[in-house]
Amino acid sequence: MVSLVSLGVIALLFGATFLIGRRIGRYNIVDVAWGLGFVAVAAVAAALGSGDLGRRVLLLTLVGVWGLRLAVHIHSKTVGKGEDPRYRDLLGGDHSATHVLRKVFVIQGASVWFVSLPLQLSATTGATPPALWPVLALGIALWATGVLFEGLGDHQLKQFKADPANKGRIMDRGLWAWTRHPNYFGDACVWWGLWLVTINGPWALVTVLSPLLMTYFLVYATGAKLAEKYLADRPGYREYRSRTAFFLPRPAKRR
Repeated sequence: MVSLVSLGVIALLFGATFLIGRRIGRYNIVDVAWGLGFVAVAAVAAALGSGDLGRRVLLLTLVGVWGLRLAVHIHSKTVGKGEDPRYRDLLGGDHSATHVLRKVFVIQGASVWFVSLPLQLSATTGATPPALWPVLALGIALWATGVLFEGLGDHQLKQFKADPANKGRIMDRGLWAWTRHPNYFGDACVWWGLWLVTINGPWALVTVLSPLLMTYFLVYATGAKLAEKYLADRPGYREYRSRTAFFLPRPAKRR
């Protein structure tokens, strides 16, 4: 029940986002729907789930904080601007409805549904046994670490870009001195943390493919590796790469 309703809600959300993107002439608005899609699934799980109420409310709170912040941040970053080069290259000039739906919206909607499977299945199971409370606490701590890295990293980058003196320079301060992608690293921590929160027995381990897929997206498919493709030719970026960790944070090497 929860999974079917979640699938329907995701289809409605991404369908409406496609129509909005069609109207405004850019499809990077799907990135706003990305975070909202997970919030919608968590809300469905909390409302319709038959499992432990406390964990359903906890997961809705954690996903809501993460997803709404991300949606607001992406909207403020992209509103009034043109299409993201990633989507322009992905579509290859073909803006027909079927092509855009297949290449962008259906794939992302299906990904939201699959990545959120731990939330959906957790909503139908009992309370976390006391023996697994340390795993629950670790999950919340990992989620908090991820939200800190993602939110603070985005804030630091925004402040850096707002200073005219930094025009044309590479952001290499704060968290960006520890990893070239603090926002993507934080996102990965969030989803591994949420997965740990859903674990209340051996059965829950079968959903490990969901955070693994999210990590793959964040590192390879649509995240860090793809971002570096568009940054590689910027002045100073090669030197920044030579001294700063790619994904997992570590102290920067000396210049």
